[in-house]
Amino acid sequence: MLKATIDAETFRESIDAVAALVTECRLHVDETGIRTCAVDTANVAMVSLELGKDAFETYEAAPEELGIDIAKMKSILGMMSKGDLLSLNLAEGSHKLELSFGSYQYSVTLLDVNTIRKDPSPPAIELPGKVDLQGSALSSAIKAADVISDKIALGIDEKTETFFMMAEGDTDHIRLELGRDQLIDIQPAEARSLFSLDYLKDMGKVMARAEKVRAEIGVDHPVRFLFDLAEGSGHIQYLLAPRIEAE
Repeated sequence: MLKATIDAETFRESIDAVAALVTECRLHVDETGIRTCAVDTANVAMVSLELGKDAFETYEAAPEELGIDIAKMKSILGMMSKGDLLSLNLAEGSHKLELSFGSYQYSVTLLDVNTIRKDPSPPAIELPGKVDLQGSALSSAIKAADVISDKIALGIDEKTETFFMMAEGDTDHIRLELGRDQLIDIQPAEARSLFSLDYLKDMGKVMARAEKVRAEIGVDHPVRFLFDLAEGSGHIQYLLAPRIEAE
């Protein structure tokens, strides 16, 4: 059972964050809020979303697991206007989620959760290098790298306390360095890993809206991105496996 209302933009940002990696997920609802965790089909990237009940205007729910077609939900939410209030209603025992906003009323059939991959267990990885920066700065760097390459190196120079992003194509090269005075915060540790821009491009579009994104990196390790939405009542985490550099 779920009966809730929420700012349309907040819910759309939440769905967009998940849609960057997967087309369907298991959505867990209970009295504390909603959450999901999913990996892409290639097992390269993971997304975790938590949206607490304080992110909602009104919220009432009983523990339940919902099969959500994220791609369809994203298309529906694209019809919403800024300032709209979205109503979510799932009657007890029902398999149809009712969505209402503006003059629209949708009735969406839930997916069978047994046909959706189970939630992954987030790996306990210690990533020593930590950088806090504006989401727009991170997104811009990803876009710049995508012009010349299909991969990007993210790293920290511990001696100079700078965060760098570097990409190389067949004939071109780009490097961006951000020092402590250009970052919100940095916890320097020697770090450098290579990542696919195919994944980062979609993540970057979502992270561009965040006032602050934390990037946690190591040496040839995954990168973890963490950021908030709904004034801190929502939390998103991305984890992306590195590409192995050829010798």
